[in-house]
Amino acid sequence: MISKFTNPKFPFVSQTGIWEELRTDRFNTPQGKSPALFLDRDGVIVKEVNYLQDPDDVELIEGAAETILKANETNIPVIMVTNQAGIAYGYFGWAEFDAVQNQLHKELEERDARIDVILACPFHQKGDTLWGGYPDHEARKPHPGMLLRAVKMIDIDLAQSWIIGDRASDLEAGQNAGIAGGQHVLTGHGSRKGERDLANALITPSFSVREAVSIQDARTLPIFEA
Repeated sequence: MISKFTNPKFPFVSQTGIWEELRTDRFNTPQGKSPALFLDRDGVIVKEVNYLQDPDDVELIEGAAETILKANETNIPVIMVTNQAGIAYGYFGWAEFDAVQNQLHKELEERDARIDVILACPFHQKGDTLWGGYPDHEARKPHPGMLLRAVKMIDIDLAQSWIIGDRASDLEAGQNAGIAGGQHVLTGHGSRKGERDLANALITPSFSVREAVSIQDARTLPIFEA
């Protein structure tokens, strides 16, 4: 079946229009499920650039590679979940997204770190492109669609997983997916007025919220303590 989103140049774009890239086969084994580390991209892994589309603008946030490497070394799958509204707006396309991703992978791999799964949602209520006009898309954070797709791609213990984001909506996506908690960082949009309060408002008996300066502090999260 061919959907309107199918593009042979970008085989990771599923029939639903979501970028779904599995970059490992290490976690589909009889060894059992592992909690995952979900990461937003812009403002968490790389420095915030409005509608990042140029590989030359990719700059890792200090400590990002080291945190990802620690997850790699402890067999915790690293799953990137990113909203990419710039595609809906027509500011850039999958080619530019792919080029940025290739540069990101290159810089991480130079530090022996790797991301295991990439999920990107291009849908937004605004914009007159193929991906525009979706006011409440199930994959766009704070909805949990990308996280739930990850569960179908690799064997992970969703209930013990954590997410790191610079927006409360990142953490809310984790909460909506039923994970253990989220870490709100002050990089990217995290220091904007109200973001910290919105993140802390998500705390419930079943969902923890931690505050941190950056992803560098994520190495103290419970998933690393097992």
